[in-house]
Amino acid sequence: MAPARIEEPIETRLFINGKFQPSSSGKLFKLINPLTREVVAEVHEANEKDTNDAVAAAKAAFPAWRDLEPHERGVYLSRLSTLIRESNDELARLEALSTGKPISRFNDGMVAAINFQHFAGAGYDVQGKSSLNTRNHLNITVKQPYGVVGCIIPWNAPLIFFGQKVAPALAAGNTVVLKSSEKAPLTSAYVATLVEKAGFPPGVLNIITGFGHPTGSTIASHMDVRAISFTGSQATGQKIQAAGAASNMKNIVLELGGKSPALVFEDADLESAATQTQFSIQHLSGQMCMANSRIYVQESVAEKFLAIFKEKFGAVRLGDPLDANTDHGPQIDELQYNRVKSYLEIGQKDGTLAMGGDAKDGYFIKPTIFQNVPEDSRIVREEVFGPVVIINTFKTEQEAIAKANATEYGLYAAVFTKNIDRAIRVSKLIESGVVAVNCTSPTNGVDMPFGGWKSSGVGREGFKSSLDNYLETKTILIRISSE
Repeated sequence: MAPARIEEPIETRLFINGKFQPSSSGKLFKLINPLTREVVAEVHEANEKDTNDAVAAAKAAFPAWRDLEPHERGVYLSRLSTLIRESNDELARLEALSTGKPISRFNDGMVAAINFQHFAGAGYDVQGKSSLNTRNHLNITVKQPYGVVGCIIPWNAPLIFFGQKVAPALAAGNTVVLKSSEKAPLTSAYVATLVEKAGFPPGVLNIITGFGHPTGSTIASHMDVRAISFTGSQATGQKIQAAGAASNMKNIVLELGGKSPALVFEDADLESAATQTQFSIQHLSGQMCMANSRIYVQESVAEKFLAIFKEKFGAVRLGDPLDANTDHGPQIDELQYNRVKSYLEIGQKDGTLAMGGDAKDGYFIKPTIFQNVPEDSRIVREEVFGPVVIINTFKTEQEAIAKANATEYGLYAAVFTKNIDRAIRVSKLIESGVVAVNCTSPTNGVDMPFGGWKSSGVGREGFKSSLDNYLETKTILIRISSE
C-alpha cells in the first residue's frame, strides 16, 4: 500500500474568538494515519484555559448574535453551507488521512452542507403559543436561546455531527463551543477556516480540539455553558450527564451507542435483506453506532440468507482510503483495532467463526461473521464498533422480539418482512428509537426524530427536532384590564 501524501499544509490550531491560535501551553499531539501508521499532523491540544477562553468568547458574542433576526443569522449559515459543499473533496482527503474513511464512501461534507442550508432558513420556526383560557389574561410562551452551547462530536463521522449540532444551535440564536475528537480533528479545523471565510462574528462559533480531560470535562462542568449536545460512547455520556447536573443543570442531549438488531422473517426479500444488512455492518468498517451488528434470521431461511450475505459481505475491497476503488478502510487507530481483536477472541471462544477475522495487515479487520453465539456472550451484548456481525436464528415472532430487546441499547432496529401486519406489530414492540421496515442503517429520514431509547441516549435530533434542543420556553402572563 502506497503511503498517503499530504498535498498542502493542514490547519491544526484552535479557533477562538474568530482567530486561529496555538494552544496556550504550546502542547501538541501527534495524529497517526491509520493506513501508514505515520504521523499525518501535529495538532494543538486545548487545555482548561483554552476551553475557558472559548466559552468566554462565546458568552461575549451571545447578546449581539441573539438579537439578530433569523434571516440575518441565516446569511452566515448559508455562506458556510456553500463553502463546505465546495470543499467536499478536500474534506474527504483529510478524513481519509485521519480516520481511514474511504473517499468512495464519503458524503459527510454534503450532509453537513445540507444541515447548514436547512437551518439557515429555519430560524422563523422558533415560535411560541398563546392562550385566552385564563380569565382576564392573554398568556403567551416564547422560545429563547440558552446562551453558550457545547457541542462534542465523535470521530467516526465528525462532519455529519458538526452540521447536525452546530447548525440548529446557531440558528436558534446560541453561540457555540465545539470540541472535535482528538482522533479526528482535521475536518473540524478545516471548517474553522471556512467559518473565518464566511465572516462569522468573532466568538459566535469556536472550534477546539482536545481530550476528554480536561477539555471535554471543562465544557461539561462549565457554569457558563447552558446546554450540551454529545454523540459518543455510553460511558462518556454518563460522565457528561453527571457533570452537567452537578454544575448548573445543563440541558443535555445524548446520542450514545447501539447494538442494533435486524430481524429477517421467512417471507422477507432475502436478496434485499442480505444486501442491506451486510452494507450496514461493513459501512465505515463497522464503526457506526447504528450498524446492525446482530442479525436474527428465521430458521427456515437462515441457510439461504447466510449464503447471500457471505457472498456480498466478502466482496468488499480493503485498501488505501484515498483510492477510489477502496470501500473498506482500516480501524481508526491501534486502540480500536485491538479492541475489535479482543472481541474476535470472545466470538471464537463462545461461537463459530463463519467468515473473516483479523486481516493481519495493519489495522484492517476483515468483514467477520459469527454464528451460534449464546445471547449472554459479551460479543452479543456489547458494542464492538467494528465490521463484526452475529447471525443467530429464531423460530417465532415472539422469540425474535425478545432477543432484539435483550440489551440495554435501543438506538436502531430493522424488520424485514412482506407482511404489513407483522411489520407493525414488531415495530411497536421493539424497544428502539428508530425501527426500519425493509431497510436498515444508515438509512434515516433527516426530517424525522433520531435518537435512542434506554441507554442509547436522551433527546432527539433532526430537521424538525433539533431547534428545540437549544431553546428555553418562557411563559409570559399578561393581565388585561376589565374596563
